[in-house]
Amino acid sequence: MTLTEISIKRPSLIIVIFAVLILGGMFSYKQLSYELMPPFTVPTLVISTPYPGASPADVNQTVTKKIEDVITGLSQITTTSAQSYEGVSVVIAEFENSADMSEKQQEAQRKISNILSTLPEGVKAPVVTKISPSEEAIMRITVVAKMGDREFYDLIDKQVMPQLKQIDGIGDISVTGGLQREIKVNVDKAKLASYGISLAQVTQVVNNANLDFPTGKVKNANDQITVRLAGKFNSVEQIKELVIANNPKGGNVNLGNLAEIEDGVKEQKTINRFNGVDGIGLTITKQSDANAVNISKEAKEKFANLEKIYAANGLKFNIAQDSSDMTLDAVDAVTHDLIMAILLVALVILVFLHSLRDSLIVLVAIPTSIISTFIAMYFFGYSLNLMTLLAMSLVIGILVDDSIVVLENIHRHFAMGKSKRQAALDGRNEIGFSALAITMVDVVVFLPIALVDSVIGDILRQFSVTIVVSTLMSLFVSFTLTPFLYSRFGKKVKLDRSNWLHVPLFWFDTAVENVINWYVKKLSWVLQHKRISAVAVSLLFVITGYVMSLGILGQEMVANGDGGRFSLKLEYDKGMTLTQNNIRTREIESYLRAQPEVLSVLANVGGSSDNFITEMAGISNENKAALTVKLIDPKLRSINTEDFMLVTRRKLEKQFSAVKINSSVIGILAGQVEPIMLILSSEDHEAMMHTAEHLKLIIDRLPGAIDASITVQEGNPELNIQIDREKMANLGLNMGQVGMALQNAFTGNTNAKYRDGLNEYDINIRLDAFDRKSLTDVSGFIFQNNRNQKITLSQFATVTQSSGPSMVERNNRRSSVTVKSNVLGVTSGKLAKVIDAEIAKANFPANVAIKWSGNVKQQGESFTSLGLALLAAIILVYLVMVALYNSFVQPFIVFFSVPVALIGAFLALNISMGSLSIFTMLGLIMLLGLVSKNGILIVDFTNGLKAKGMDTYSALLEAGKERLRPILMTTIAMVFGMIPIAIATGAGAEWKNGLALALIGGLTSSLLLTVFVVPMAYLSMEKIQLKFSKKKVEEKY
Repeated sequence: MTLTEISIKRPSLIIVIFAVLILGGMFSYKQLSYELMPPFTVPTLVISTPYPGASPADVNQTVTKKIEDVITGLSQITTTSAQSYEGVSVVIAEFENSADMSEKQQEAQRKISNILSTLPEGVKAPVVTKISPSEEAIMRITVVAKMGDREFYDLIDKQVMPQLKQIDGIGDISVTGGLQREIKVNVDKAKLASYGISLAQVTQVVNNANLDFPTGKVKNANDQITVRLAGKFNSVEQIKELVIANNPKGGNVNLGNLAEIEDGVKEQKTINRFNGVDGIGLTITKQSDANAVNISKEAKEKFANLEKIYAANGLKFNIAQDSSDMTLDAVDAVTHDLIMAILLVALVILVFLHSLRDSLIVLVAIPTSIISTFIAMYFFGYSLNLMTLLAMSLVIGILVDDSIVVLENIHRHFAMGKSKRQAALDGRNEIGFSALAITMVDVVVFLPIALVDSVIGDILRQFSVTIVVSTLMSLFVSFTLTPFLYSRFGKKVKLDRSNWLHVPLFWFDTAVENVINWYVKKLSWVLQHKRISAVAVSLLFVITGYVMSLGILGQEMVANGDGGRFSLKLEYDKGMTLTQNNIRTREIESYLRAQPEVLSVLANVGGSSDNFITEMAGISNENKAALTVKLIDPKLRSINTEDFMLVTRRKLEKQFSAVKINSSVIGILAGQVEPIMLILSSEDHEAMMHTAEHLKLIIDRLPGAIDASITVQEGNPELNIQIDREKMANLGLNMGQVGMALQNAFTGNTNAKYRDGLNEYDINIRLDAFDRKSLTDVSGFIFQNNRNQKITLSQFATVTQSSGPSMVERNNRRSSVTVKSNVLGVTSGKLAKVIDAEIAKANFPANVAIKWSGNVKQQGESFTSLGLALLAAIILVYLVMVALYNSFVQPFIVFFSVPVALIGAFLALNISMGSLSIFTMLGLIMLLGLVSKNGILIVDFTNGLKAKGMDTYSALLEAGKERLRPILMTTIAMVFGMIPIAIATGAGAEWKNGLALALIGGLTSSLLLTVFVVPMAYLSMEKIQLKFSKKKVEEKY
């Protein structure tokens, strides 16, 4: 018994199977979590190493190069890059996609541990971090309160943070802004000199006097007691009274005699502000396997609870950014698209089948297939995200495809006078081969995408598997549930002209019959004039090629769309202090908040505004600030985000001419890296920098390029100390002593801690601000050698004022610099092609290597991966059809439906001013399976007629006549199912639109042309076969 026979003759078994599937699907759905995107990994490690007080050049020479050397030895590494900033080293290692990043992280930590002893004294422990987009910030909050600055910071640090970290799934919480308590020991250089004491002595005595020791136990016959020496400072007076040395004139020299001791706050490096109100910023990141929506929900509940507990202190959590909002908006938008697609497909089916009952028989394939798919999603560990929901929306038209083909054929057999059961059995059996071929073609085109081993593969895998599983389920439904339901509930509907509800259906049926009759006549003409027809189709390809050559269709990784957010990066003169920066930035914020289109402004003054890696490394810049601007709902404003950003920026540049402004739209994947990035590397530093400046000027002049800049910039003011090593050694000093003494003097030593109750705070020992403000203060700094002699720095070193680089950059262990730019009004791919052409004309030095990085590099890799997936899909589709047809020739006939689909796809994208992104590429791959269906239906039906003795010409005309209606029905159903996605707005719409437009255009042109091209190809192929087999055929036409 066949599967269909079992379904018709033993319906209870089928009912039980689908009941189990639906119940299992509903249970699985409840277990699925919401995410914006599927988890995807970037095979990259970041090693950040703080070296307080060191210049970029020193960091590069003494820290960065050493870490680079050991990291380069890791297996599967592809690229290393490094940036040495003031006080911190950042080394980035990229690996092959197949690398196990947890293993690489441990391996890197082991290798770095082996060289820790070779790093300079004062370098803090390197931190090795895996880059994971799923672990990026999910919430940014500004907390405000009505209390003292120090008490407020303590409340956040000691009370709020520990409670928030208890939320399941939170990875880390970083703090910006606020004033943290610190005991300042500001040592007076003149008093040190008068008492003959060095700063190193002061630091050593304080650190040695501030220790707790567990010294052992005392025991007797009955019990034992632990003895602990409590040596930590617990009052400022204790610190002041600490004896540093004996006074030769009598008495003791206390710390209070040498320094001003203040219970104050740390030097502020960043200021956080939301909508003009200063506060403490909290950035919450999640663990890679945690759910952002659940974390956000729990965090908001925790915020509300904390606000109640600390209501007397006026504690309030202002949420500046919440990724779960975009996630839920995207889910709601796609769910809306899905519902609209179902309704439109239902309307198409009802119009074609005339029967509400028959329409429901077909439509039952949608919920049964989708609900059953939830089971697979649950077991695969998938979530309800933009990709899986998009797959479900796009697949609506495909799900009813098999059932439409089967039901339409059952209808035909029922019209022959057969019983409903016999018609259901015969109709399904006759068309079963075509249905199987159609579905298998749909399935195999997605297998290569699911197997792509890259970032793009991680993003698209859940999309592909969701479509494959739901499509296979729809095939199972069409072989079982559809014939069973028709055998029980099918009904022949006779249209009644007197029924006003049937009048539109009469008109529609008449129109379809007229189309079919017109088509048969035109097909007959085409088959008799194959050369003329081939020239006409070729002309369409020429027109498409011409349109493509106009350059209307851009190229980019993903479209930004109108997410309603953009960033402004502000850079002032290098000598600007944080206080001056704050005053100027507040003025710009006030201007922005006065605009009616602006909903909120988040400011991070002094924080790194370069990219997420520098932000992660905690790099601060007193002369920089970053603003994140959120606009009101698009429906409430008359201007899109990009235009508003550009207009606002121009106004700000006129009003605040002293600030350099860099702007970029924040897309659904909120990265801070410029889309245009070119890495220049060379051993000739001067030639490299000259080339970089020249390239920057070229990019600056190009339409669509904005904010062109160079990462390595000179002009960073610094005092350069040149040591005479021989003199230093003769004076009884060494480089370690000198370096540590200078670092302690001008940066400070915070090894000692001050205890207040259960809390500990840094004791920062350094020279008073008055003694560390000029070159003279540095050159006159006093050291004490092991012979207790006082020696000034000027005795063995020369101190000069100069300017150095703001950052030292290296790529694959070579000196490098990056030229980068934002893009406005054009796609990054289109601008990259123009830049390539300009570089080719520029005649740059041969010893300066130039290569793409960032977004453009990812585009190339992604398009290559998808191109290979497309090639693999074509081969798989061909092999499947060879197996099904038992012929190596007939699959080529079906493939003639693919090129004509590309005509419509590319014309639709050009007319809509779209771009070629990874999602439109995905649409083109999907077309390969979808448009092959029409060819399969015609070829398979023609083969069946020929097997009954009909000649090829007559069989093609009959096949076209009989198969046009189901082709019309399935194609129109798919097109209507994708219309809501093509016109969608809201979160994630920019990704969906291009994909759906490519599919609609391709399906439409395939519908119009395949029904002519495939029969023409069939006839031509048969003639070629007969000619090569040396058989003569009598031409009757």
